[in-house]
Amino acid sequence: MPLLVSATTVEFAPVVVDEPRVITPEFDTRVPRFSWIAPDGQEWPLDSPQLGWFTPRGRAGLGAAPVEQVADPHPRGGSRVRHIQPQARVVTWPLFVEGVSHLQFVERWRALTRAFTSTRRLGPGRLRVMRPDGTAREIEAFYQGGFDGEPGWGHTFDQAVLSLYCEDPFWRATEPISLPYGNGAAVSYLDPHLTVSPSSVLGSTVAVNGGDVEAWPVWSITGPASVVVATNVTTGESFTFTPVGGALTAGQTATITTDPPAVRGPAGQNWSGGALNWPGAVLWGLQPGLNDVTFSVSGSGAATNITLSYVPRYETA
Repeated sequence: MPLLVSATTVEFAPVVVDEPRVITPEFDTRVPRFSWIAPDGQEWPLDSPQLGWFTPRGRAGLGAAPVEQVADPHPRGGSRVRHIQPQARVVTWPLFVEGVSHLQFVERWRALTRAFTSTRRLGPGRLRVMRPDGTAREIEAFYQGGFDGEPGWGHTFDQAVLSLYCEDPFWRATEPISLPYGNGAAVSYLDPHLTVSPSSVLGSTVAVNGGDVEAWPVWSITGPASVVVATNVTTGESFTFTPVGGALTAGQTATITTDPPAVRGPAGQNWSGGALNWPGAVLWGLQPGLNDVTFSVSGSGAATNITLSYVPRYETA
């Protein structure tokens, strides 16, 4: 026989979310701000409730770079460390997203998902930390996971815990430092434009790397120049650059990058295989602190110029 079931109305109490302290410049200018620069260049603030999302507590992976030791057994017991290698890091980044309605929440969730997952197609994005004094550091990262599952389960809020994979485990400054060297009257190396009198030695000075680890520079060499010898006296490393096909003329510029190693001619030609004195060339980096560097140029003239540009790198954010 049929059963009669009485209708029952069930009321669900609103869910109260114990939200951590929101970090925004409007609430407290003494704390840092965060943003994600997507591969397409668009910057997404990560601490702006007025946009519908913010970063709660729970961030991880912003400290010193992880390392791996290679050790050999020691005859007298224990082991001896032969090599220490920095490893790629994974940054854990929680992100709370909400909306006035479920549809608005989903729209914001989808937009943020696209901003992070586009690293699969367009290359790494940048996670940036900005301090109250105006300084900032950032790290390149690929989206690894976090926007899984059904967003919100029909509600107007949800929290993702993102995993961001960083090939280079070191943080870096947001702007490069450039040191120009050119022929001119002799001045102190403390002058903003580092110059010496015209001779076979274009520049001999001190380059200061204010970072925590090695910085890998980019060299822009503008002619006239037939041979350039660049030496880091501090490390004892050097390389010799000889333009392919003849000397650089006035106004022609070649570019040497050290990470990854590459040499480009004035019209973008690939000179990597023939312009350097391989196998003896060492495309040296700048050690933390003071570096005595020297540039010797054959065939230089009044227009000869070398610019050393580098981005300081740091252990932590």
